[in-house]
Amino acid sequence: MHEARMAAASPLSILPITAVILTHNEGMHIARAIASLDFVERVVVVDSGSSDNTIDLARAAGADIYHHPFINHADQFQWALENTGIVSEWTLRLDADEIIEADLAARLRAELPQLPKHISGINFKRKHVFMGRWVRHGGRFPLVLLRLWRTGQGRIEARWMDEHMLVESGETITIDGGFADVNLNDSLFFTDKHNRYATREALDVLLAKYGLAEVDEAMKQGQAAHDASTKRRIKERIYNRLPFGLGPLLYFLWRFIFQLGFLDGREGRIYHVLQGFWYRFLVDVRKLEFERAMQGAVSTDDRLARLSAASGYSIEILSGSAVRSSRGPIALQGLPE
Repeated sequence: MHEARMAAASPLSILPITAVILTHNEGMHIARAIASLDFVERVVVVDSGSSDNTIDLARAAGADIYHHPFINHADQFQWALENTGIVSEWTLRLDADEIIEADLAARLRAELPQLPKHISGINFKRKHVFMGRWVRHGGRFPLVLLRLWRTGQGRIEARWMDEHMLVESGETITIDGGFADVNLNDSLFFTDKHNRYATREALDVLLAKYGLAEVDEAMKQGQAAHDASTKRRIKERIYNRLPFGLGPLLYFLWRFIFQLGFLDGREGRIYHVLQGFWYRFLVDVRKLEFERAMQGAVSTDDRLARLSAASGYSIEILSGSAVRSSRGPIALQGLPE
């Protein structure tokens, strides 16, 4: 299908990039996302059982379609990297509700062919648009994320939430340009999605707390990874050790007052309350529930079994202590994003 994309575009405007998009009922967004990728030579869509018109729209837009059962975002994306025949020089990660704006596409067309070989990854500066408003404050812009890397150099962290792309070697750079998260769904979708996120983040916290997950040393590679690693250390060493409910309150006040979140207008205030307080409080609630479920467990296997039963996700240990999900019946109850 990517041959049709190449034939329809000017050869000078196409870059040797394969873009990977994960989907599940993204009919509202997928055509827009693919349209914003008019500079790439191939678009890969990995779908996890959409029941709407996502597949038809993606195919009509020229994407190559793959199907794979969803466990978590990290597992799904790593599967895409390893099983969709990516041979282009570069690989790009895009969520279905994200878009690459024209100025960033133009910069990539101009600068990517000139990059030296030691540059392995490129960070984008993401902006979040909520209820039609760009959330500029509260520490939400820019979010610097590794989204483009030399094929074979990138992989995704094996985490349940807050997974980052990592490059195995070389340097990363950050370029300016419009890169936006613009989800068109309503507040019910937002809260339902973050309800699932809270379960997965609580799992990550407890897996780390009880020594059931490895620390990925590659998180120290590159500026975006370094920034993410620093934030994660603060979260693990300070935030996650605060008394129940205190962390969400302090975090919200920091974002809303000291990082000027109150300047983001009515829509921004809704976003900061939901994402900066309600969601974080819900993670605390999930952690409390899961720790109660694990009371009395003394072995790793017992803890994992109890976490699996309480969360609805099946968890197993691979390679000694690296926690990944299994494809058992419980895991498949986890809903895609």
